[in-house]
Amino acid sequence: MSISENILKIRQEIPETVCLVAVSKTKPSSAILEAYGVGQRIFGENKVQELCSKQAELPKDIQWHFIGHLQTNKVKYIAPFVSLIHSVDSLKLMQEINKEAQKNNRIIHCLLEFHIATEESKFGLNYQEARALLTSAEYAGMENISIDGVMGMASFTDDAKTIHKEFQGLSHIYQELKTEFFSNQEHFGIISMGMSDDYPIAIQEGSTMVRVGSSIFGKR
Repeated sequence: MSISENILKIRQEIPETVCLVAVSKTKPSSAILEAYGVGQRIFGENKVQELCSKQAELPKDIQWHFIGHLQTNKVKYIAPFVSLIHSVDSLKLMQEINKEAQKNNRIIHCLLEFHIATEESKFGLNYQEARALLTSAEYAGMENISIDGVMGMASFTDDAKTIHKEFQGLSHIYQELKTEFFSNQEHFGIISMGMSDDYPIAIQEGSTMVRVGSSIFGKR
């Protein structure tokens, strides 16, 4: 099946309330344009340099999501245009995003990344760390960053039970944060979880945003 057929098929499978991020990392601009041709406007990249070069040459109504680990010294390159950063995992990174957003006179939308998998991962917060961030004086002073929800990746496993449990865990974290910090803030509404192999499970467990790459563009 073609890229455009894959996108139309996935769109039919997922609820209208779930946002589809087409993960276009390592794929050429021609592939992105094929997806664009059937109405896809949200694309995810995980390398700053690649994202910047694609943004420069592709249609300006594309919303670019940054989905990889973001180093603080790279924030300035994507700050002028990025729509959503999925992978905020430290106060230092939040401060840098806020600073660069201020320079560009805009508010940058972000998700807090949580470590929910059983595998050892270098990245992602736990609930206590997230609370510490959100109750900090530094965060209280940030006017150019908007925390819009949470993101997490399940373990790389065929065990559906494990995946269900991990996604349930992230949904639970989202609800706790919503209650404690964002109860009257409508913008806090995103649960970004689920990729090509596990997005149907993620949607069952409350995902509002799925990041799908190989099921659209083919294996890398």
